Amino acid sequence: MSLPACPKCQCEYVYEDQQLLICPECAYEWNPSITNDEDAILVKDANGILLADGDKVTVAKDLKIKGSSQVIKIGTKALVRRVLDKKDHELDCKVDGIGEMMVTAKFVKKA
Repeated sequence: MSLPACPKCQCEYVYEDQQLLICPECAYEWNPSITNDEDAILVKDANGILLADGDKVTVAKDLKIKGSSQVIKIGTKALVRRVLDKKDHELDCKVDGIGEMMVTAKFVKKA
């Protein structure tokens, strides 16, 4: 199976890492199943892994809920319902034990 060249620098030494293709020369990462990169929303978790709709994530640190005395504890699981193109709170999630809420991607890890 031959892999396509890097769309940024046209390097031919592209390698595969789970669902992503990675260029070793320019460090560009992309998902080959997404055909149009201009329309794609790229949101990364705390470890730099791309997140998509339907991904399962865990909370990477304790998070206070605005307007409430509740706290989302580290390790709490959540399901990403939608990835939105926003400056903050990019993930529309269903958090276990809490319910539906918006979460910032840099505070979660892909499970």
